[in-house]
Amino acid sequence: MTEPTGGAKGPDELRRQIERTRGELGNTVEELAGKADVKGRALARAADLRDKAGAMTVQLRSSAAQAGHTVQDRAAHVGPRPVRTVVQAGMRHPKPVLMAGAAGAVVAVGVVRWRHAHGHR
Repeated sequence: MTEPTGGAKGPDELRRQIERTRGELGNTVEELAGKADVKGRALARAADLRDKAGAMTVQLRSSAAQAGHTVQDRAAHVGPRPVRTVVQAGMRHPKPVLMAGAAGAVVAVGVVRWRHAHGHR
């Protein structure tokens, strides 16, 4: 802002000081309006968090894929021959393996519910 001790030395200087003060006041109002715009700031923050979550998702998928490949490589080369054959078959045809796993989970849940209903714990 203008200095309180240094007054204008004529009408032109006074006009320049007024314009400078108006500009500074306009900037101050814009800053305050930006701080008061809670909804706009919340939307910007949400967009930032969405971007970070997307980046983390990509990173986690990459890590999971790498871990999966490592497990596949190890499973294909470790263990007795019959186990390796079964693991390799499961990797070539994952759908039956997933179906068997789901069926096993359904049976396990059924057993737990039956035991709970009949007082066996």
